[in-house]
Amino acid sequence: MISTIGLTVALSLLGLAIAVFYMKRVTDIPVDMGLEEKDSERLKFIHSAIADGAMAFLKQEYKFLTIFMIAFGALIAVAIDDTHTPNYHEGIYTALAFLFGGAISVASGYIGMKVATQGNARTTVSAKQSISKAFDVAINSGAVMGFALVGLATLGLVVIYAVMSALMSDLGQENNHILMEVIAGFGLGGSTIALFARVGGGIFTKAADVGADLVGKVEQGIPEDDPRNPAVIADNVGDNVGDVAGMGADLFGSCAESTCAAMVISAVVFAADPNALLYPILISAVGIPISLLTKLVVSVKTEDDVAPALMKLLVISSVLMAVVMYPLTLQLIPASFELGGDTFTNMGVYLCFLSGLVSGLAVGLLTGYYTSDKYSPVQEVAKSCETGVATNIIYGLALGYKSTVLPYICIAISIFISWELAGMYGVAIASLGMLGTLVIALMIDAYGPVADNAGGIAEMVGLESEVRRRTDILDSAGNTTAAIGKGFAIGAAILTSLALFAAFITISEKLMGAPITMSLLDPMVFTSVFIGAVLPFLFTAMTMKSVGKAAFAMIEEVRLQFRNIPGIMEGTGKPDYAKCVAISTQAALKEMIAPGILIMGTPLVVGYLFGVEAVAGVLAGSLVCGGVLAISSSNSGGAWDNAKKYIEAGNLGGKGSEEHKAAVVGDTVGDPLKDTSGPSLNILIKLSAILSVVFAPFFVQYGGILLG
Repeated sequence: MISTIGLTVALSLLGLAIAVFYMKRVTDIPVDMGLEEKDSERLKFIHSAIADGAMAFLKQEYKFLTIFMIAFGALIAVAIDDTHTPNYHEGIYTALAFLFGGAISVASGYIGMKVATQGNARTTVSAKQSISKAFDVAINSGAVMGFALVGLATLGLVVIYAVMSALMSDLGQENNHILMEVIAGFGLGGSTIALFARVGGGIFTKAADVGADLVGKVEQGIPEDDPRNPAVIADNVGDNVGDVAGMGADLFGSCAESTCAAMVISAVVFAADPNALLYPILISAVGIPISLLTKLVVSVKTEDDVAPALMKLLVISSVLMAVVMYPLTLQLIPASFELGGDTFTNMGVYLCFLSGLVSGLAVGLLTGYYTSDKYSPVQEVAKSCETGVATNIIYGLALGYKSTVLPYICIAISIFISWELAGMYGVAIASLGMLGTLVIALMIDAYGPVADNAGGIAEMVGLESEVRRRTDILDSAGNTTAAIGKGFAIGAAILTSLALFAAFITISEKLMGAPITMSLLDPMVFTSVFIGAVLPFLFTAMTMKSVGKAAFAMIEEVRLQFRNIPGIMEGTGKPDYAKCVAISTQAALKEMIAPGILIMGTPLVVGYLFGVEAVAGVLAGSLVCGGVLAISSSNSGGAWDNAKKYIEAGNLGGKGSEEHKAAVVGDTVGDPLKDTSGPSLNILIKLSAILSVVFAPFFVQYGGILLG
């Protein structure tokens, strides 16, 4: 019989070892390989400025988060208790799990950021040799983040389970749900870090991007990544801050939350079977060797191989996961089990996993269709630029709204199948199925900003055009897969949130000793659904306005430097890059606070004032509306971005034409949608749900004070 704990630990350590191996592969390449002395000095300066700016932002952000995490951990310790077990103060253990989850998420973001800022310049110098070598450096940089993050997540879950099991050893199997409620604190810690990493990182990167584009490209008419642009370093720093640390923390949160949700529900069913109980952790751990095998069989030899190679990584890893999880599921899950009065089978559980895996791949591919310039939707948006900015905006918005239909149908089918085959537990397993190829998803996503930075560095150093052409090929493929990654992350967030919703209901019923009945005819439930439905729109408004305020300050600074620094346009004057990095940093740290309070405060206030049913209504409303708005925002922004690139490639008048100017404005409007508000909505729907799971004992014991 397989030991789930032993196998998970072994696979987690394998993931960390692979991450170390690929880190060494990247850093062993000389950062100025093959460059002349003049170019070498310039590249080292730019590389150092990007790396220092990114790490400085992380340090400032983590200082703030350390204070917040300690304060919120203290609130958890005081507020949460379980009246069924008076000998235990559950809040203290939950607070420890919360802080541990936050620490693991911080470590994951730091590792990802470190290797991304080391890999960018090395991708540039490797592009002097061949497209194959440049691709290897970029994908190896992404591999470090993918293997390290998943290895840390699964190892962290096993460690927190082992430690809390030892500390709470005399609970007894009948109270195993309390142990899982405590472990849910680990997911809350990871998701809390993700909130501020996603929102803060998104504000940072888009403030810099909008400022660099509007003043540099539109007003001054200089190319993207031109070293004369004062915001160019901040723009490159932002790529790492938002798409590496932010996306990593987001998907770390999804992994931890989905696993915690499944374990909370499985504690009711498999309390006496540790292998079945910990099966959810093993799903993510199995993805580690699968992803390694997939990476080893996919290679790039020519320029035409780049985009297909990234797609092959996704498809092959999904097929291998489907094959490997079949025998493991049948061996670890009992042949039949009961949940909620219904009997389910291990084969049904496997099919739940498979439905999530397939729907995740389908959502990603659909996102690629709606955001890639190879297909008609984006080409239609590009053509709309012939009649100006207004029609470009109209077409882009229409594309985003339309693009929500098919992904939501895929997710709905997965939910229906999973619920039929294994109840609420099946939905949780489906969410983990969607995250089964998480290593690959993270690898591809981190590859994107590394390739993007590599192109920017080539432009700023002034390397030959062939180097920039090769990095542009890498970047173009990365843009498409980045859009797929965002769709994947949103789909995973929707299923994760539903799994957490099921876990919240399960815990609340266990604590109340009675089933919870929610009817839309109940005025409290109906009203709270409405409250939940408007939260994503308020959150989006807050984050977009934050980007606007930060971008305003950036635009003013860039204009000021162009006016006041002599010789800046001639290339003899040196822009003050550090000032622009500082503006983005300060704006991001300041503006991320209010959206964070909205997300974390709403479930707590609603639960305390109106009780469990009201919280459930808020979660349902924000889940349904938040998912739709997230997909629409991300796809509209992605379409505007690639419509601009389609025109820059020589279509519809090419770079510098009136069509191109209209496309640049559309891209600027879409930037905060696709890189800040859209992805951050993932956090809203997940964090509200995991927060409710952790605070369920508080809501049951003290909630509903206005209802008597």
